Amino acid sequence: MRHLAIAALTASLALVPGLALAQARPSSPSMTCAQAQALIRTQGAVVLGTGQFTYDRYVAHRGFCQPTESVKPAWVPTRDSQQCFIGYTCRELEFDDF
Repeated sequence: MRHLAIAALTASLALVPGLALAQARPSSPSMTCAQAQALIRTQGAVVLGTGQFTYDRYVAHRGFCQPTESVKPAWVPTRDSQQCFIGYTCRELEFDDF
């Protein structure tokens, strides 16, 4: 009986990491432009859904990018705007950037 209880406990603990993966990412079309901007500003970097199958990582400033990356301005669709400036995406530096 004790082995059965230990096995059940072990199996239930193994499911816990999977719960975090099931969390939905924020979606810009369900937010107002101001809400999306505030999310990026307060979190600094967010993976944000922009459509049913599209998403990207948006950042408040270059400090959230890798040292070999620069920033590119980013606009996303929101509930009240088709082109809401919410911050930036990180992109690899290119030779033309120098």
